[in-house]
Amino acid sequence: MDYRLDEIDRRIIYELMRDARNTSAPAIAEQVNVSPGTIRNRIAQLEEYDIIRNYTAEIDFEQAEGHLTNLYICNAPVSERSALAQEASAVPGVINVRQLMTGRRNLHIMAVGEDTEHLRRITRALSRLGIEIEDETLVESETHSPYSEFGPDEEISASKATDFISLTGDANVVDVTVQADAPIVGHTLEEAVQTELLDDDSLVIAIERGDRVLTPHGTTSIQPDDIVTVLSRSGETDHILEAFVADEAVSE
Repeated sequence: MDYRLDEIDRRIIYELMRDARNTSAPAIAEQVNVSPGTIRNRIAQLEEYDIIRNYTAEIDFEQAEGHLTNLYICNAPVSERSALAQEASAVPGVINVRQLMTGRRNLHIMAVGEDTEHLRRITRALSRLGIEIEDETLVESETHSPYSEFGPDEEISASKATDFISLTGDANVVDVTVQADAPIVGHTLEEAVQTELLDDDSLVIAIERGDRVLTPHGTTSIQPDDIVTVLSRSGETDHILEAFVADEAVSE
C-alpha cells in the first residue's frame, strides 16, 4: 500500500536529511506544531514503508587515513543490472552502488582503497563479475544537501491544513493540526456538532494523537496537537479550519 506524504512527513525528511544525528523528535515537533510522540510515530511509519531507508555517516576517508575514494562509471546488461549491483556491493572496498535507468553507464560504483594498488584490485574484482568499467576517477569531495522543497518554506502554520485530498463531486478530506486555543479543544465531537463548531456535513474519520491513531466516536474529546482527519461532503474546508485552529490564526 502506498504511503501519502503530508507536510509533517516532508518536514521530517528535510530535517533528517539536513542533520540526522543532531535532530530530535521534540525539535521537529516544535517547528511543525505537533507532539514529539506524533513525530516519533511518523518516523516509524516512514521507515516501515521504506521511505526512510537508513541513516549513514558521511566519511572523509582521505582525512581519516589518507585513503583514496574512486568512482567507477560502469555498464551492465539491463536484465542483469540489479543482480550485478548486489554482487558489486559485496566487493571489499565498495561503499556505494547506484543504479541508473539508462542503457549505458547505468551503474555508478564508489569504492575506497588504501592506495592505487588496492583500487586496481577492486577494478579487477568488478571486471570478473562481468561489469564493464567505462570510466573511473578519483573523488575529491562530495556535498549533500536536504531536498529544499520539503524545507522551511513548507513550514506548517496554524492557519492551514497539513494535507488535502479532493474526492469525486465537491467532497474533500482535510488533515489539520489542532491548535491549543482552537474553539473545539476540550469538546467532544458530539458537543462540537451541538454547538455548531462542526456541521452535519463534516465527519471526523480519524485522530492521530502522539503515537496512536484513534477511531473517533461522539464521546471523543479533541485535544491540542491532535491531527484530525475530516471528511467534508460539500468541500467547505474553511469552516472546518475555523473549528480546529485558533481564532487569531484564522483571521490572518
